[in-house]
Amino acid sequence: MKKIVFFLGIIILIPILLAAGDVFVARYQGIIGPISSRYIEKAIRKAETAKAECLIILLDTPGGLDTAMRDIIKAELNAEVPVIVFVYPKGARATSAGVFITLAAHVAAMAPGTNIGAAHPVSIGKKMDRIMKEKVTNDAVAYIESIARERGRNIEWARNAVKKSVSIASEEALERNVIDVIANDVDELLALLDGAEIEIKGETKILQTKDAAIEEINLSLRENFLVRITNPNIAYLLLTLGMYGLVYEFTHPGAIFPGVAGGVCLILAFLALQTLPVNYAGIALIVMGIIMLFLETRTPTNGPLTIGGIVSMLLGSTILFETDAPFLRVSWSVILSVVLCTTAFFLFIIYMTIRIMKKKPTTGEKGLIGEIAQAKSTLEPGKVGSVFIRGEYWDAVCDEKIKNGNEVEIVSVEGLKLKVKPKE
Repeated sequence: MKKIVFFLGIIILIPILLAAGDVFVARYQGIIGPISSRYIEKAIRKAETAKAECLIILLDTPGGLDTAMRDIIKAELNAEVPVIVFVYPKGARATSAGVFITLAAHVAAMAPGTNIGAAHPVSIGKKMDRIMKEKVTNDAVAYIESIARERGRNIEWARNAVKKSVSIASEEALERNVIDVIANDVDELLALLDGAEIEIKGETKILQTKDAAIEEINLSLRENFLVRITNPNIAYLLLTLGMYGLVYEFTHPGAIFPGVAGGVCLILAFLALQTLPVNYAGIALIVMGIIMLFLETRTPTNGPLTIGGIVSMLLGSTILFETDAPFLRVSWSVILSVVLCTTAFFLFIIYMTIRIMKKKPTTGEKGLIGEIAQAKSTLEPGKVGSVFIRGEYWDAVCDEKIKNGNEVEIVSVEGLKLKVKPKE
């Protein structure tokens, strides 16, 4: 019985022993927000559960939200496995919140051609006065100093990264003890870290990363989708497309698809906007702009509503996100493209509406005036004759004699009689 229990224990431990020593790799590119914090925290927990040799976070970010950044840093500082933040690939950056996350790692690494810095806090949401800005800056300085001190990195540079927004390339970062290593790729990084001593919760761990098996922790389909739509440009496009769909459905009841598509786009837009520093006045101006352009198509005012709609949309788009951070604002190229396309579309509808209103009627009594008919009898003043038009015979009167077979022009409709004159 003891032998059976022993062999069962061996069988259970085999997968754990095989997983131990693996290197886990998480890759994140984009704005730091709730999705990224959950993803990186999940990666750290998974590496801890598998007793991985280390976790490498491939990072490329312009920065992001303070709360999400702090969640990631807490997970890094309390991790039970070595966490290595690698600013990668070439051309990547770790700015603003990315600086804090990189400095909080057990090992900070960068690829050649990358940069780190510019960590001065920016206002997201409500505008801050001078005193509040000073408080936020001092808090960020104290936070980054504590992180740099904990990891034994350049405290003075970390302080200047926040207060003076200094930024440096990878080579200078290595020289100034901001990072620990420069590597061209993950394989080279693992080779350089092999044998390095890492202190984790009072204990020293020697990394054995040479020829280690690599397991990637990818964003799930849901996480990847949410990261995409939380981009300010995508959220803005979803918002405008959703309103287009609903406007079309209201003006063409029964079309179904535009209404459904518009509703889905609006729901996704609101999902994205809840993670962004949205200004509801901007949304109101965009909605008002589209409504004014729509009303112009129904009651042409020859300009005022069109101009008002364009200005309202433009203003709403520019203030949609209330922040000083450029990566959390809608790109001007996207704003101008959307506003110009919307304006062109509604102007085309207005033009067609005016053209139709000016067009001569083709049906009813008014549609007969000016048409050419053929006399089917000799028409004399004071007498009723007959003319043929559009496959029908009509009674006709005239003020001068017209011979049978001649063409006549209809002047007016008097009940069931046509008043005609000779064709000029």
